Amino acid sequence: MKMQNQPFARRGFLRGALATAAVIPMGGALASCASGGDSAAPAATGNVSATNPFGLADKATVDAVIFKGGYGVDYVEFAAKTAEKKFAGSTFKVAASSAISAELQPRFAGGNPPDLIDNSGAQSIGISTILDQLEDLKSVVDANNYEGTKISDTLYEGVLAPGTFGDKVAAINYVLTVYGLWYSASLFKDNGWTVPKTWDEAFELGEKAKAKGKFLFLWGKEAATYYQELAFASAIKEGGQDVRLNIENLKPDAWKQDAIMKVFKALEKHIKAGHFKPGGSGTQFTAAQAQWSNAQEALLYPSGSWIENEMKDQTKADFQMTGTPVPTVTSGSKLPFEALHSGAGEPFIVPSQGKSVAGGKELLRAMLSKEAATNFAKTKLSPTIVKGTVPADGFGSTALVSQTKMLDAAGKNVFNWQVFDLYGTNKDQLVVWNAFLDGKSSAEELADALQKISDKVAADSSIKKVEIK
Repeated sequence: MKMQNQPFARRGFLRGALATAAVIPMGGALASCASGGDSAAPAATGNVSATNPFGLADKATVDAVIFKGGYGVDYVEFAAKTAEKKFAGSTFKVAASSAISAELQPRFAGGNPPDLIDNSGAQSIGISTILDQLEDLKSVVDANNYEGTKISDTLYEGVLAPGTFGDKVAAINYVLTVYGLWYSASLFKDNGWTVPKTWDEAFELGEKAKAKGKFLFLWGKEAATYYQELAFASAIKEGGQDVRLNIENLKPDAWKQDAIMKVFKALEKHIKAGHFKPGGSGTQFTAAQAQWSNAQEALLYPSGSWIENEMKDQTKADFQMTGTPVPTVTSGSKLPFEALHSGAGEPFIVPSQGKSVAGGKELLRAMLSKEAATNFAKTKLSPTIVKGTVPADGFGSTALVSQTKMLDAAGKNVFNWQVFDLYGTNKDQLVVWNAFLDGKSSAEELADALQKISDKVAADSSIKKVEIK
């Protein structure tokens, strides 16, 4: 999953991409289960110093709950061991969860949340519902890392934007992710296929795949909304940033915008033509992904750049996993084919009511050390937000090298969005997308169903709305 110092040094692309940060009006508290916020943060019980910037108590026990997805949890365990060496006698416990919202919302309600949370996955907690219960993490980036350098000076430009609301850094997104379509370069070379740049070209490739007894696409039930990411990115490229802003700001009929409907219609055409492997709504998502990466039953798979690490044990030898931007509807799209969805992901939060707020921040500081960030890049084949941790050869990863090329080609044409994580709509959208990919609903019905989900959020006065600019 990622890059090299040189390309990242030019990542002013993040400035434009992630400058789509949300802004919350500084009045009004958000609806939540329990009151919180920085004013409720427990007083430090340890001695504050340059090496203990948050005042971690002696022999502290720190509780972290980490989403167990494509990156696993061992990278946090690595940082935890590093922190334990720095703070002898303290224990940094790392627990895995595949259902963050279901497991942790009761703990927020009970006033005993973990000290550090990776709020990721299909069941992440909508950040707007707990914003006033989270620590401002500016103190973390203002601290020195374990190598003695101020953390803010080690980060790529713009990476704090997705987790910044008003003046508050409520989340630090740890991983830089590139989204696109992934394919086997060796399979394409053997068959003389070229990567499609438009949906018409994708249809032609789907017909070629069919002739070889293969599918163009497949999906698994928990990852059906990967096709929402594909469709939304394609529509933004076709119609420009207004397409994104209308969805982000919950505008009426936003899902029925012309650019979006054109992409939905293109997908519907593929479904009707038999270019999607049937049965995805009844297939566990990593099993489906193995049908692509190991059995090579399909040519293309939409995903973030975690896909290589997630499927490393189920990928055919010499697969040569490679990424490419998603297609545009036409060759005259407002953004070029090379434009990309990319941004910082895996949002880490520190609840104000945790038993060791200082410990949560300290573990995050350990993760942002050069040693821990390099370990992540090497073992997960993906870069973190910490600069200078990936060599030019991408640790031998074709996927990582391809991401460098994609980002170089995109230049400033990189975009990101927040709306789905912000309001926690993925669970409802999964139902809608599984039905559509199964051929049980039309493009128009897909748009209607997605619009109802957005309208429900817009009409709910208990949800504080965030203006995206």
